[in-house]
Amino acid sequence: MRMITLLGALLVSSAALAQSNAPAQGTAPAATNGTPMVGDQPLVQIKPKGHKAAKHTAAAKPSAADQMKACLEIEDATKERLDCFDAVYPPKPKATKAGAKMKPAKTAADCRLLKEEDERLACYNGFIDKAPAAAPKT
Repeated sequence: MRMITLLGALLVSSAALAQSNAPAQGTAPAATNGTPMVGDQPLVQIKPKGHKAAKHTAAAKPSAADQMKACLEIEDATKERLDCFDAVYPPKPKATKAGAKMKPAKTAADCRLLKEEDERLACYNGFIDKAPAAAPKT
């Protein structure tokens, strides 16, 4: 009975020593400088993007309408002009049944659903010609 009590006391004391906060020998603690730690790695905090960052990225990329108006500088009815429009709205031809006609496009983005290149170019040109001139920024 004394042996069991002695063995229990030895196990409890060794468990208490293993839970101490002192680092094990041979491993150097990372310099935290007051930074919260997760395990042995510093906690990384992500800062929310500010209004300035969103405004900067929006100003860097022109709108789809501006990009399409830039395509008007290319000669009409050419493959280069269609490629320019397709760069703005990549084509996604819609499968239609034989003899069925597509509905007329309501937006310039709908033009990308047309399969024939000539029809797609005419559709894009129709929307760009109808577009109102942008007011100059002051």
